[in-house]
Amino acid sequence: MKIITIVGARPQFIKAAPVSKAFIARGIEEVLIHTGQHFDSGMSDVFFEELGMATPSYKLGVGGKSHGAMTGGMLKEIECILLDETPDAVLIYGDTNSTLAGALAASKLLIPVVHIEAGLRSFNKRMPEEQNRICADHLSSLLLCTGQTAVDQLKKEGIVDGVQVVGDVMVDAQKYVVDLLAARERGAHMEIVEKTKGEAFALMTMHRQENTDNGSRLHKIVDGINASGVSIILPLHPRTRQALEREKLSFGSHVVLTEPLGYLAMTGLLQESSQVITDSGGLQKEAYWMRKPCYTLRDETEWVETLEGNWNRLVNVEESNLAEILGVSPILGDYQENLYGDGEASERCAQSIYSMFADEAGL
Repeated sequence: MKIITIVGARPQFIKAAPVSKAFIARGIEEVLIHTGQHFDSGMSDVFFEELGMATPSYKLGVGGKSHGAMTGGMLKEIECILLDETPDAVLIYGDTNSTLAGALAASKLLIPVVHIEAGLRSFNKRMPEEQNRICADHLSSLLLCTGQTAVDQLKKEGIVDGVQVVGDVMVDAQKYVVDLLAARERGAHMEIVEKTKGEAFALMTMHRQENTDNGSRLHKIVDGINASGVSIILPLHPRTRQALEREKLSFGSHVVLTEPLGYLAMTGLLQESSQVITDSGGLQKEAYWMRKPCYTLRDETEWVETLEGNWNRLVNVEESNLAEILGVSPILGDYQENLYGDGEASERCAQSIYSMFADEAGL
């Protein structure tokens, strides 16, 4: 049985790592395609190394372009590979342009599509991620969901066949990396932590188009962070760095800027942090699992369960005073154990895929 897995961005590398290990344990052949959506070593290669993943069989290098050019380039290259490899199914993750290109290429060749993290919705169709995830779900044969909310949403859209709850594979990945960090005397992230001079700090990330490509929002975020005086560590995504340069914006001295970091370093920083500021879907969940209050610089989130108990708070930067919000400690409610999974999601994914396609593969 052969599965082609398509990844292209940091979160997808993290999600794919435990599932790839589960495939090996089950004897499923996996061919990995890296589209190159994240193409520099800080956003790409380091994750494969840290998470013990095999080197991708194909590297397309289709990154750093407009949405249309990127997705079109991926579609063309992926189609050629699928015709050569003739897999039993194509596995896609999340909501990136790589996700959409993989779903389109496979479905047009009548190859079944498996979507991990199916059914998530922000209900903001201006987001490229929302467009990608909706299209991918409606093209998929097996839709593996993190929880019941996603299942309910798919049912509203008329999708009921092939829908299963497996949990979130990022729980599996985080547990693996936390164990790796615990086995080390000192992680490389501690050199960055020391730059905060012993102050409690917030870990911040920002990369979404709605923030980086909107000059007004970006100005308000930077102004709010600067006015807050909160000690912050901010690994800069290439898109964010370019946006700051374009708008001639800079952060105050209380913000420690770094290059993009690997998953081990980011997890270590998350462990040491007191709170999180982000527009990333993945970091919202990771913050919750580590019991760190999170401020999400968006008007909506796909991970609505994290909003319960005030653990995650949406911040509309156009209407809210970000500095004031960050200056007040949130009153936290109940914490939900095993939210989105128990660390066994990757095995459930492998089992579901095997069960659906084993007969077709002659196994």
